[in-house]
Parts: sequence; C-alpha cells; structure tokens
Amino acid sequence: MKHGAPRIDSPTIQPPQDASGTLVLIGGACTPDGMALRSFVDAVQAVGGPIIGITAASADPVGSAALWMGDFASIGVTDVHFPPVSRTDARVDRETAARIDQAAGVFLGGGDQVKLVATLSGTRTCQAMKALYRRGGVVCGTSAGAAALTTLTMAGGEVDTEGNLVEQYIGPGFGLLGYEAIIDTHFSQRRRLQRLFVVIGGNPQLLGLGLDENTALVVRGEIGEVCGAGGVTFVDGRDSVRFDNAGDLDQGRQLTLSHLRVGIVGTRYHLNLRRRELQILVTGEPSPHVREQVGHGVEV
Repeated sequence: MKHGAPRIDSPTIQPPQDASGTLVLIGGACTPDGMALRSFVDAVQAVGGPIIGITAASADPVGSAALWMGDFASIGVTDVHFPPVSRTDARVDRETAARIDQAAGVFLGGGDQVKLVATLSGTRTCQAMKALYRRGGVVCGTSAGAAALTTLTMAGGEVDTEGNLVEQYIGPGFGLLGYEAIIDTHFSQRRRLQRLFVVIGGNPQLLGLGLDENTALVVRGEIGEVCGAGGVTFVDGRDSVRFDNAGDLDQGRQLTLSHLRVGIVGTRYHLNLRRRELQILVTGEPSPHVREQVGHGVEV
C-alpha cells in the first residue's frame, strides 16, 4: 500500500475574494467553557442571529447533535439548531438551506471529513453556508469540520487500531479557506507532525496548518489569530524544499526531505496566511497583547 501523500496540482487555488465573514477553525476536543468555542460564540453574537449546526461528519449525527446542544446550553447559548441534512431529499435540503439563510453562524461538528464533504457538496445547504460566509457570517468547524473547510482536505496516512497503515487521502474540501492551505487536527496530541511533513513534502505548494486540541485559528481576511489552550503549527515548503522522496514512500522507504519552514503560533498571536509568516514579522509591529504588556511595564 502506498505510504506517501498523493501529489496534486493546485496552482489556481485562491481565497474567496468576496467573502467578508469569519472562519473559526478548531483542532477538536473543544470544551464548552474553553476559549476556542467561545471565540465562535463571540463572533456569532457580534453578528446577531441563530446558529445552525451540522453533524453529518459523525457516525451518529443525532447523538452528536444532542451532545453539542447540551454543550452550547451549558454556556448560555440556546439559539442553536441542528436540522437534518440530505443530498437526496430535496425538501430537507431546501428547508435546511433556508434556515442557514436566516442564521449568523454555521457549526460543523467532528467525525469523518471525507463523509462530511461527500454529504454536503453540491447541495443547497452547502451553497447557503458559503453564501453566509460571503455576506459576513461565521462558519466554525471542529476536528473534521475544520479539515473540510479548506479547498483540499486530508485524511489517512496513519496506523489504524489494528496496526494497518491507512492510505493517505487528499481530496476536495469546501474551499472557504484558500491560501493553498490544508488542515490537520488533534495535532500535538496525536503527534501528527510527521503526517503533515509527508503531505507538504509531496506537495510543497501547500501551507500545512496543524491545529492543537481545544484551540482555534480565527480567520478574518488573510489574518488568523490563535485562541485557546494550545497552538497552531504551520509548515511551508513553497520556496524552501530542496529535496524530498515523498513519491517513493510506497517502496518502503522513510521520508527524507530538506528543508521546510516550520513555525508555531501561540495563543493571541497572529499568522498572515498570504505571507505564510507571523504578522508581527510582516508588519514589524507587536501583537495587541504584547503592546498591552509593554504599556504595563512588562519586559518583552
């Protein structure tokens, strides 16, 4: 079985030029009272309106929806609804899309990102979600929900519970986050740096984003701010990779490459997705919380 990431050609991937909304990308395992989920709730409340949740990625969509309803209720968020979704029932699809048209935010739960994309792609529900983002609404995904929001989504490339290596998959996502980015979740907790290295080694034009659990990357325009318990790792090979053998890993070899740009963005710091660099290095200005510390006499 092939170990390496499939090579893809994506020279025309661009961020949505007419979008004025906010993306909240969470690395999974978010707690109701954590800053990651709170960043989504705050962004929705700033817009004003209900939240529509979608748990189609889950193996148990109804049970997952009930758990999320409880989590939101525990922090005082009650105007949240999890309607059914369907790509085969036109009435259900039409009704769910109409509810999204009246919403301030969409929340995508975790599970299987490939299943989620297959369920929603080409539906009125998916079109309504994208329209909400374009008009200034908030779209949040956690775990598989976050991984599906890029133009390309990844899965596999890991050993399963029976000890078998699952073939690496790279396929279409929803495309709300451009910048040739691809997302991996549960990043530090599941030690997925090697998996992201393989993907970027084989496709150096991509920007890999590894999201830790209970951590959000809140994206407005080309700037993403990290909020929550962990950090966001970025892996960039666009202009740096000198050698890689990612295409030969099906022959049983270990990954060899030189070299990648790798960085870690901590909470309340900002990443410029277009420049693929910390915003503090792009502008030469400290992040807002650093300015606050300087103003209070704290050495930085």
